Amino acid sequence: MTDATGQETDPVLQIDIVSDVVCPWCIVGFKQLEQAIAQTGVSAAVKWHPFELNPEMASDGENLREHIMRKYSSSEEQSNAARERLTDIGKGLGFEFRFTDDMRMVNTFKAHQLIHWAGPQGKEHQLKMALFQAYFQERKDLNNDEVIADVAADIGLDRSEALDVLQDGRFAETVRQEEAFWTGNGIHGVPAVIFDRKHLVSGAQGTENYASIIQQLVTGQAAQ
Repeated sequence: MTDATGQETDPVLQIDIVSDVVCPWCIVGFKQLEQAIAQTGVSAAVKWHPFELNPEMASDGENLREHIMRKYSSSEEQSNAARERLTDIGKGLGFEFRFTDDMRMVNTFKAHQLIHWAGPQGKEHQLKMALFQAYFQERKDLNNDEVIADVAADIGLDRSEALDVLQDGRFAETVRQEEAFWTGNGIHGVPAVIFDRKHLVSGAQGTENYASIIQQLVTGQAAQ
């Protein structure tokens, strides 16, 4: 592959990820993808896009276990097994899940607005990772303005401006439009990973599968 001057360059693979910060399989899928990128040695550019698992969730949220059991008609035993499985998978990927009985599922519209705000400041990815950690490891309420402004401040963003962004809703409509774009294009579950802006892969597919997909795409790019 060559650049505009005719020099050989490493191909850059665009990877768009539609996800929610309270979705455990979203962080699992990303960690698998991260390992795959490292294994293949490919230069990749990751862009995050918003998706709300629970757009109609009440402001005070709902007990996480009760929510999952109701939503998926699962038993407490199934819930425990799912948590154990996620914890084991996460451990192997370097991400620690710390589930507790009092964890709450919350709406994440405000969190997505902050992620959008952080993008032009070069902090989108860092904030996304910090929010995953805040929810799954520190069990923080990601629907609380003060809480998520603190998360933003912890990674070097301006806390006062973060609060202003949340309180005046300057990016609310932009985020709504982007969510509508993805759902309008058939994405109703996450994670959804779009490679090279045209190859959709749904769900956490595992490091080896992601590596295989990346290698095939990059090989195809290099042949062009």
